[in-house]
Amino acid sequence: MKNGKVKNVKTELLSDNWCTLNKITFDYQKEDGHWETQVRETYDRGNGAAILLYNKKKGRVVLTKQFRMPTYVNGNDDGMMIEVCAGLLDGDHPEDCIKKEVEEETGYKVENVHKVFESYMSPGSVTEILYFFIGEYEDKMKISEGGGADDESENIEVLELSFPLALQMVATGKIKDAKTIMLLQYTQINGLI
Repeated sequence: MKNGKVKNVKTELLSDNWCTLNKITFDYQKEDGHWETQVRETYDRGNGAAILLYNKKKGRVVLTKQFRMPTYVNGNDDGMMIEVCAGLLDGDHPEDCIKKEVEEETGYKVENVHKVFESYMSPGSVTEILYFFIGEYEDKMKISEGGGADDESENIEVLELSFPLALQMVATGKIKDAKTIMLLQYTQINGLI
């Protein structure tokens, strides 16, 4: 259902490099009935999927560690981030995408993943919807070292951590990634480990 308080939407392309940056001018009807012209920029990087791999028997989770330039330029001294496995959909169904990403990044081949929710990650400027999954893993599912796709310049370290340690890392600020925090808290709230 379209919002009747929005009209005269005009889009101007500002950048179309790795992602798309648009300047959008539109009229928005305020509560008092008057129309106001507003301008916003939207960053479209595509939609994505993220997953927390967990092993209930061992009380452990699989996370990744990699360099993230945006965090580096915003004060993260070494630019390294500890995160759940994630990736852009690139036209794939979210479930198919996340299974592929798990194998590429962590080396685990998982068949059963469960979607738990979806979220706009930064709705003030980014169009992305992220689909959140959980999936159980066992040691026998490890088919490679992981580390990311060679053609995507990924240098990913795979981490297997105790669940209490991962939660402690959130509390101490060693884990600052929103998607990771959300999935760890989901796992804790629902007593999965």
